Amino acid sequence: MTESNNMLEIKGLTIHYVTDDGVVRAVNDLNIAIGRGESIGLVGETGAGKTTTALGILKLVPNPPGKIIDGEIFLDGEDIIKKSEPEMRKIRGNKVSMIFQDPMTSLNPVMTVRDQIAEVILLHEKMPAAKALEKAEEMLMKVGIMPDRAKDYPHQFSGGMRQRVVIAIALACSPELLIADEPTTALDVTIQAQVLELMKNLKEEFNTSMIMITHDLGIVAEICDKVAVMYAGSVVEYADKLELFKNPKHPYTIGLFNSIPDIGNDVESLKPIKGLMPDPMNLPTGCPFHPRCDKAKPECSEKIPAGYDIGNNHIVKCILFNQ
Repeated sequence: MTESNNMLEIKGLTIHYVTDDGVVRAVNDLNIAIGRGESIGLVGETGAGKTTTALGILKLVPNPPGKIIDGEIFLDGEDIIKKSEPEMRKIRGNKVSMIFQDPMTSLNPVMTVRDQIAEVILLHEKMPAAKALEKAEEMLMKVGIMPDRAKDYPHQFSGGMRQRVVIAIALACSPELLIADEPTTALDVTIQAQVLELMKNLKEEFNTSMIMITHDLGIVAEICDKVAVMYAGSVVEYADKLELFKNPKHPYTIGLFNSIPDIGNDVESLKPIKGLMPDPMNLPTGCPFHPRCDKAKPECSEKIPAGYDIGNNHIVKCILFNQ
């Protein structure tokens, strides 16, 4: 047990994929914490390790080739890394739920949406089947789907409606933690806004903690309380949302903000981050961002920087802040 008020606390999490071609170092010494009812945004480019982190929390990293090499994941003070598979089945969908990127691959095409929600409820809660079906219809109502659509199949819904069904399944047992893995990626802007507003309202209603995985800083601004910026499998900057948006410090975070169009500034072109994400099979020595960093010093290639607290619980993993 760990003495902490945090609902979830991850310490030193390291996840590798061991393949015939080499070892993919997907997550490297990752540390984050989330309080009850809080929302944290995991932000970063594709390949930063965001989804692997989420799968690690649920112990769903495919093995082989994936393996949790090191670290601790405390959920309500208990290290779930040490839990058996039967114990994890009781946690998944009950204490912790996940909304995956593509709802069509998450839903069973030969079951009605009502039956799929009821299946989760019956798995974790002791109640008659009729009561579970009734609760499933109530969950559909909460996400804006009328009961007369309850016996329809996933292919009969639009992309946005399918995502609402997935959200209903995830929240059916009132989980303490909801992990949303880019839940609006495949949706158009209007539907995206509706889904985000729905998730925000339901999170407040159920007092659910949430991890929002995204590469869209606009979504973070809309729905999150804290932000963890990931690069090459580790968190390089962590702060409250307002603190990070007003005062980004890590060169990578600054580069992300410079890549966003600003209607208030009349510029001819944006300032993209040069280069590409490093190959996780062959990460650079020292700070993994130093080959792309305009402020890199010789020592950046020699030593992995520690996380430095620059005040207001604002952590920056960069030697520029080693005061």
